[in-house]
Amino acid sequence: MGKIAVVKTGGKQYLVKEGETIVVDRLPQKKGEVIDLPVLALFNNEKEDLEIGDPLLKKTVKAEVVENDLKGEKIRVARFKAKVRYRRVKGFRPTLTKIKIVKI
Repeated sequence: MGKIAVVKTGGKQYLVKEGETIVVDRLPQKKGEVIDLPVLALFNNEKEDLEIGDPLLKKTVKAEVVENDLKGEKIRVARFKAKVRYRRVKGFRPTLTKIKIVKI
């Protein structure tokens, strides 16, 4: 029975398992550094032994930075004004970080 945790980073929440690799918004840590992520909820595979924080638990999840400064998919941002022939399109590629969950 493996544990599953809901962690928070970059204003978003992620459902993670031990040994899993996830891509999150850019973090300032260097490659190979271990970071602590705050835990919102903790449970096992059968959804038993549920622990919910108020808003956070005292426990943390250890994660290692695998790769930093990845580029995400391009997002097109379009501005348009009707009847004025005004159209502007800009592109944006977010910078991301890949982290591996080491210990829950």
